[in-house]
Amino acid sequence: MAGPRPCVSEERRAGSQTPVVVVVMGVAGVGKTAVGRMLAANLEVPFLDADDFHDPECLEKMRRGEPLTDEERAPWLGRLNAELKREVVLPFGGVVLACSALKEAYRRRLGDGLPDVRYVHLVARPDVIRARLESRPGGGVGPELLESQLQALEAPAEAITADATEPPEVVMHRVLDQLRAGPT
Repeated sequence: MAGPRPCVSEERRAGSQTPVVVVVMGVAGVGKTAVGRMLAANLEVPFLDADDFHDPECLEKMRRGEPLTDEERAPWLGRLNAELKREVVLPFGGVVLACSALKEAYRRRLGDGLPDVRYVHLVARPDVIRARLESRPGGGVGPELLESQLQALEAPAEAITADATEPPEVVMHRVLDQLRAGPT
């Protein structure tokens, strides 16, 4: 009987794996940041929140409940792609990014020029997500954007899909197990 699999970071330190680039994606309120932070800590790679790369004007627009256009997202996606590329060239490079990545075109732009990007799609019923957004402290995206995000969402064909109604720790461990198992 084989022993337990080494964690992904042990495999990476041993040089047996390419840089880990994981994008935790989904609509606002599914828990991308919570799961992403825990995942990054377990993988021993940096965590990035895509919201930190938006222009102030775009952040303000989203806080008002107005969805961004593809044209407004383009420079943001370019900044994210550049940062992902920067992170993978560092020693034992890798990164976990929390990002809505709603459309296939956005995901293609995020992964452009990167050797391997794994997507983790967090999903939950709209009523659960709405309740989370309504109970969020001020400053972030509110429930006003949920409907437009659900309409824009193009579910990825190749992704780890996780039930975001479970506690973030449980979701993170399930995702980590699937990442260790290899590409979907």
